[in-house]
Amino acid sequence: MSVPNPSFPNKAEPVTLAQLREALAFMTEQYDKARDATSNVFVWLWEALQGDFNENRTTGQVVFDTAISMIPGVDQVCDVRDIIANCKQINEDKSNTWAWVALGLTLIGLFPSLGSLVKGVLKIFFLFVRRAGGNHVVKAVDEAMTWVITYLRRRDVQKYWKGLKWDHVFGELSKLVKSIRAEVNLSRLLKAFDRGISLMKSLLGKVEGIPYIGARAKEVIDLVVGIRRSADKYLKDALEPLQNALDAIIKRLEWEDLVQRRAIVNVRNVHYRGTLPEMRAITLMREAKPPPKWLSKGSPKYPPLKPNNKDVQRTLATGKAKGCLELKPKEIASFAQGMRAEVLQGPMRLYRVVSPGNMAASKDWMSEEVFNRLMKDADPKAAWRRHLAVWPDWNPNGQFVVYELKAGETLPVWRGPASSQVKDPGRGLDDYFLEGGWEQIKFDAGQLRKADGKAYGNAMDDMPFVKMDRRTGTPLSEEISYAEYEALPKSEKPKYEPMRKKIRQPRISGPFDTGWGMTDFDAQLTDVKLGLPALPGQTTRIQK
Repeated sequence: MSVPNPSFPNKAEPVTLAQLREALAFMTEQYDKARDATSNVFVWLWEALQGDFNENRTTGQVVFDTAISMIPGVDQVCDVRDIIANCKQINEDKSNTWAWVALGLTLIGLFPSLGSLVKGVLKIFFLFVRRAGGNHVVKAVDEAMTWVITYLRRRDVQKYWKGLKWDHVFGELSKLVKSIRAEVNLSRLLKAFDRGISLMKSLLGKVEGIPYIGARAKEVIDLVVGIRRSADKYLKDALEPLQNALDAIIKRLEWEDLVQRRAIVNVRNVHYRGTLPEMRAITLMREAKPPPKWLSKGSPKYPPLKPNNKDVQRTLATGKAKGCLELKPKEIASFAQGMRAEVLQGPMRLYRVVSPGNMAASKDWMSEEVFNRLMKDADPKAAWRRHLAVWPDWNPNGQFVVYELKAGETLPVWRGPASSQVKDPGRGLDDYFLEGGWEQIKFDAGQLRKADGKAYGNAMDDMPFVKMDRRTGTPLSEEISYAEYEALPKSEKPKYEPMRKKIRQPRISGPFDTGWGMTDFDAQLTDVKLGLPALPGQTTRIQK
């Protein structure tokens, strides 16, 4: 039996008698019947279309059904069966919005642009969503993910997506589902419904001349056509829950891609060499041969804003009216010309590069667009330090976290190009600077926020200073606060390291591994490795 390439559009080609017999054998698992020339294939078709639309199939059956539904003929019979079952449910109570949503999920599977592989993935998600009902979509999508992975690991299905040379299958699937999500409107659903009815009439037309069955088939056609007459009104109310279900699926696929592509950070496999004091970092930059590629020489390209400038003061007043973070002079100077106040609209993700000794819930972030631009660079870490102007003594890097802004939520932020950064004169780097120029975003992630962006509480990381055994790299039990650390004698401070103990911001997921490593200089490799203690703030979590 031939199988389609997953990139082919979802077309309803005519089904031959031989294809129909094979399709029904796969669909009903009655393989002996396929070899029985005396069996009436059209009676068999009628039985399959009238079979129970069992929402309580085992998960193994779900994966099997989904895999075989990619085969020409099976696909069409499954679609018609599902439309009939949906319409029967609607006929019992036309005011049941969720029954219309279930029909809408089936109709999305009939979109011509839907490739067979993504259709198979959506069929699994949709089954779990239908079972769960409208109030448990996110949970249903999470539960379905295990079986989507099982489906994608089937040898026959792997052959499809590997044939497309997809290195990141979940990322590619999320892009395809996004394109489908953009098509979900009343007009497209109604066209898909008409297409499904045409397909149903074509299949049921094959039983028209069979006594008794022919009359029953006509009744089914009349029932479905009658539901179609009401669909303009009721499918409109189902649009939002349909789109919400697809949004949940897209988000889950994106998270799976993120986890698959970036090794999860955990306390068993990560060692850290600690933060760099400024003078140690300057020495390493000055002595590195050749100099780090992220250092630039000459005149800075993006001069910092001057806090007292009148135009800057007007911009600050605009930001204050929008509820943006109140910037300190150094934070203002971290921007070049082009800083503006803006209210972000969800859904959106913001990214922050961190280390085990950095706050996750801090003020410096970037958009997903900038983060992806970094990751596509030949040397992402060098691009990050150079174009976002981050000195190694500010942020040792190695990890990143994600701030999730959900649909309907807003967030007031400052955004604009990062200014070039220079060290104070006399520090030994007078000829060098960090270029800057790429967009940065500033807001206080350490605040709890309502959907309208207004802050109502504190969600700062639990970030103690930990006394370290500098000979062995082992964390000792003593922990102190930042205030206690600042009160220490200068000779005692080098014995302590900041360590992210717990991320308290419910919107932040991570930390994930950047894949860049946690050092910037070969000389750092001689520094003692610090074993990460078993702290929640060093173990990956994904917020939903």
